[in-house]
Amino acid sequence: MDATARAVIESAADAIVAFDTERTVMLWNPAAERMFGWTADEVMGLDPPIIPEELSAEHNAVLERVRGGGQISFATRRTRKDGSMLDVRIDTSALTDSGGDVIGWVNICHQTGEDDVARHYMAERARVVRRLGDVVADMNAQRDLESVLDRIAASLRELTGADAGGFVLIEEDRLRLVSTAGLPARLRGRVASLGSSLVGELLRSGKTVMMATGESGGFDDLIWSALPGLHTIALSLSHVGGRPYGALYALYSRRALSHVELELLELLAGHAGVALTNAMAFEEVVRQRAHERAVIDGSADGIAVLDEDGLVKQWNPAAHRITGMPASEVMGAPPPFPLPEPGERRTHKLDSGRWLDVLCTALGDGGERVVDFRDVTAAKELEEAKDLFLATTSHELRTPITVVQGFASTLASRWDQLSDSDRRAAVRTIAERAGSLGRLVEQLLLGARAGADQLPVNNGPFDLAGLLRATVTSFGPLSDRHEVVADVPADLPLAHGDSMATDIIVGQLLENAFKYSPSGGRVTVRARVTGPMIEVDVEDEGIGIAPGDHERIFERFVQGETGDRRRFGGVGIGLYIVRRLAVAQNGTVVAQSRPCGGTVMRLSLRRAGV
Repeated sequence: MDATARAVIESAADAIVAFDTERTVMLWNPAAERMFGWTADEVMGLDPPIIPEELSAEHNAVLERVRGGGQISFATRRTRKDGSMLDVRIDTSALTDSGGDVIGWVNICHQTGEDDVARHYMAERARVVRRLGDVVADMNAQRDLESVLDRIAASLRELTGADAGGFVLIEEDRLRLVSTAGLPARLRGRVASLGSSLVGELLRSGKTVMMATGESGGFDDLIWSALPGLHTIALSLSHVGGRPYGALYALYSRRALSHVELELLELLAGHAGVALTNAMAFEEVVRQRAHERAVIDGSADGIAVLDEDGLVKQWNPAAHRITGMPASEVMGAPPPFPLPEPGERRTHKLDSGRWLDVLCTALGDGGERVVDFRDVTAAKELEEAKDLFLATTSHELRTPITVVQGFASTLASRWDQLSDSDRRAAVRTIAERAGSLGRLVEQLLLGARAGADQLPVNNGPFDLAGLLRATVTSFGPLSDRHEVVADVPADLPLAHGDSMATDIIVGQLLENAFKYSPSGGRVTVRARVTGPMIEVDVEDEGIGIAPGDHERIFERFVQGETGDRRRFGGVGIGLYIVRRLAVAQNGTVVAQSRPCGGTVMRLSLRRAGV
């Protein structure tokens, strides 16, 4: 704001108050300080303290009405800092930026006398009558039932000059307040007995409109008593489908009610019934369509609806997830897979490698079809993995069994011809191969338990540092091509988990480090504290992990692409067991590639007591 504009505002005789789009004070000139008693420092950036609670809805409604342009001048009341009330006339207009966007509102406040208020009141009534047609058209344009009800309540105050108002639904023997204007929002949803209410009295009278005053018994026991100074209530019935559906209430606390307002109220109630009928019919259609759409969109299966030419006219989110093709790519085109005959199924593999199970159903005689398809890739891969597992396991078992059988047969048939050293060598070989068989069977049993979430773990504090050093010591002599190094701090805290399960994990990771670094090299077991966790790395200098396989290697019956079973052996469940054991200890295990070649397998366990 330039200096000239600032000087004009500060020297203006009328109070000027501006609000930003958050409805908080952004301008408060000296005349506003004199009129209302608050200084600019006390109100800047805050909700305006001058607006009585019962008139806050009116204030907000006026701001919204001028959002699109123009100006509104209205008579109302405002609060002074000392608690007294002022009768004022306020000229309200929108405040826009250079681009025409609304950035706030400007209110120019004039204190008025009784004559000014009366003249302004009559002018407002004339304007209200002219606006009745616009209000009715606006109500009928609303399609959402709640929006129609709110618009009815707001229109009621605008047209009748009521201080507050509301709409109640008739629900069997009770009333429920569903829309308010000029009243606390907490009243919405309140219920009252129909028989003892003014609506009940109106129904019994056979009329459609009536007026009651506090002199006829008081309003202390009504919901409407929340309006301070309430002295007059006018109400009119709204009909839907030829039956009373609800009633409009107009509440007055500051002025008397004339026959003009009663006529306007009755007219508005009649038009409200029409608007409600339209909104309810529209909502029913929307509800039915939404239900159908929710069933389709919420389905885990892909669903496509095809027209009589076999082109896609509906494509649900699951279809996008399964095929990777958004609706924008397939609408108006054939589906991206061949279709079975109606009532039949077929399996198809997409170019992406995913397998689909597709079912087609005809819709009536119009030629439209519904195609239901689901991703069966996991089932296909599991089936293939199981076949490979059986073949690999058979191979892994056949080799030691053949060796054991051969040496046992040799001992049985040629015992006397063999020397003592030959017999001892044969028995030693049989024992080694039997040990291999035992370890393989134990791994298979452990894998089965892991798949059934039946791993035996007993979590608690244990000495992880001692376990790591002992494991490194025991694995060192097992390979003359590898150097096993422990980098474990002396002050490593206790870990929370199961020592036996952790021993199995570290042992399996060291076995893999030996297996997948066939040329030898250094294998390092490193431990460190990272926040509440203890991280254990098993690092090798081997062949590494192919891109994209860092998670896949933890699945059952899977080895990485570089893990050729014919070269390295194994049934592909070691790392699956490792991860399940880590999870059972509330820990994690992940695989990473070393920049210079090789692999880092990282086990994370919580520190004890954390």
